[in-house]
Amino acid sequence: MLLNRKISVLYFVREIRAQIILIVLFAAAIGLLDMLPIFKKVALPLSIPALVGTAVSLLLAFRTAQSYERWWEARTVWGAIVNDSRTLIRQVMQFASKENSDISSQFAERQIIWVYALGESLRRQPFSPKVQAYLKFHNITAANIPNALLDLHSQNIAEMESRGIISDFKTVQLNETISRLCDHMGKCERIKNTVFPKSYSLLVHTLIYVFAAILPFGLEDSQLIVEVLMTILIPLLFIAIETTAIIMQDPFENTPVDTPMTSLAQTIEINLLEMTGAADIPVKPKNNEYFEM
Repeated sequence: MLLNRKISVLYFVREIRAQIILIVLFAAAIGLLDMLPIFKKVALPLSIPALVGTAVSLLLAFRTAQSYERWWEARTVWGAIVNDSRTLIRQVMQFASKENSDISSQFAERQIIWVYALGESLRRQPFSPKVQAYLKFHNITAANIPNALLDLHSQNIAEMESRGIISDFKTVQLNETISRLCDHMGKCERIKNTVFPKSYSLLVHTLIYVFAAILPFGLEDSQLIVEVLMTILIPLLFIAIETTAIIMQDPFENTPVDTPMTSLAQTIEINLLEMTGAADIPVKPKNNEYFEM
């Protein structure tokens, strides 16, 4: 997630460098051809590029709004994961007696591993050493590791009820919290696995290049430098807006605009360890970048 700091311009330029080169070469070619007498006779009414530009603007506005909606939903879901993780451990600590304090620690440790495993699964990264060590120690193997960890939560709750540690009503409350965590996980998986329609992206991209192709023929030929600059700048503005939407539409791709799942997992880890009175509480690493993951 981008922070309120100076953003790296080079990162954004790298994202659109191919389009920049293409537009600059096209504008230079138009400038050279415009010097030839035959091309000086080619002209279009300015209303035609304006009409195409308006269509592109409307499509880009919709595309940007939809991309932001996906990005914001992902951030909202992870905010709920933070809250429900704290709620789960608070409920376990309250419902279990002090003689069963080790149960709270077990739940907290498993929940910490769950948030790290969920973030790494969404980014399709190999599990971190911390997660791998926990899975190996508890012999957990499954196609969906975060779901398997929630199953263990549910199994432990059932065991607590069978041993008389918690009542039926408290079991229902704990299971409701587990259900909410499962819902959050499902929402993240839906965002991750739902691809933005390629046909829509292709349409917007094609219209931008059509606009770039006809724009020079609608401009005045008397000022060649201004014509070349406008041929470069206006299409690049559209391309920059489109690229911003493309970057935001996938919030789990391990990029600077990602939902900060690792940072949130670290916050959850610190909070849960403090709640359970753990001895060794890690310190959140200081971040000097313009984004956090």
